[in-house]
Amino acid sequence: MKNQRLCIFPKDVQCITGRSERYGRKLLADIKSYLGKQPHQFITVREFASYCGLDVEELAAYLED
Repeated sequence: MKNQRLCIFPKDVQCITGRSERYGRKLLADIKSYLGKQPHQFITVREFASYCGLDVEELAAYLED
């Protein structure tokens, strides 16, 4: 059984959106600010999907590939 990742990173955002990695870093920083997280805390796939209005299952399947 393959483990699913819990966290999302700027490179993932780049692949999902087709935008630059810098945009991915900014978007994750915006999400952290919105959720009231500290800079050292991670963003989960579920939080990212909720913020961006994406389906969690589709996003998780995309990240598995």
